[in-house]
Amino acid sequence: MAKGNLPKLHSDFSVDCVIFGFDDEELKVLLVERNEPPFKAWKAIPGNLVYDQEDIDAAAERVLYELTGLHNIFLEQFYSFGSIDRHPQGRVITVAYYSIIKRNDNGLHPVSGYAKKAYWWPADNIPKLAFDHNEIVDKALQTLRHKISYEPIGFELLPEKFTLTQLQHIYEAILQKRIDKRNFRRKMLSYGLLTELNQKQKGVSHRAASFFKFNKSRYRSLKKKGFIFGLR
Repeated sequence: MAKGNLPKLHSDFSVDCVIFGFDDEELKVLLVERNEPPFKAWKAIPGNLVYDQEDIDAAAERVLYELTGLHNIFLEQFYSFGSIDRHPQGRVITVAYYSIIKRNDNGLHPVSGYAKKAYWWPADNIPKLAFDHNEIVDKALQTLRHKISYEPIGFELLPEKFTLTQLQHIYEAILQKRIDKRNFRRKMLSYGLLTELNQKQKGVSHRAASFFKFNKSRYRSLKKKGFIFGLR
């Protein structure tokens, strides 16, 4: 086809947010229930169109707040999806973001927009979602699993003091596989970034485990020198 005869194709832009939450040894994904067509009553990840005079990052923050009530969350772009038929009403190219936070049901409510409600859903049992949102969640999970293999993102989900078992549960939830306890403990301690505290668990039926603290300042210092932390 000659260049001058190319068909005109209008494209809209949207943002979609995959928010992972961890609690009770389980990784979950934040979903909303749509209250308008297309896909009315379907579950979906929070997403919507970008305003003409709006930056992409600002749009992601706005949409997440409008549909879930969450705000002040660090969002990171991880992929774009642009299949021509991904939206039934026309060409919509979406920029996808992800984040992982400590799960909290308090304050989880739609402020405006099409969402009827928002809730957490187990990441290992995602239902059929609207649009191509299953594909977006799968890609976000791949990104998260890759990142945790070389960055200590699991510590962001733990209290200031934690046990090695708690840390292992985060890795197992994200990687969705069992990890040998002895090897995991040896690997984590080998980096020299965990400080064992003179405190142990109380009121537990099993042998009380020691608490540890992650040395963030030492990690930042080593990272500048090319140090890589994680399961590799």
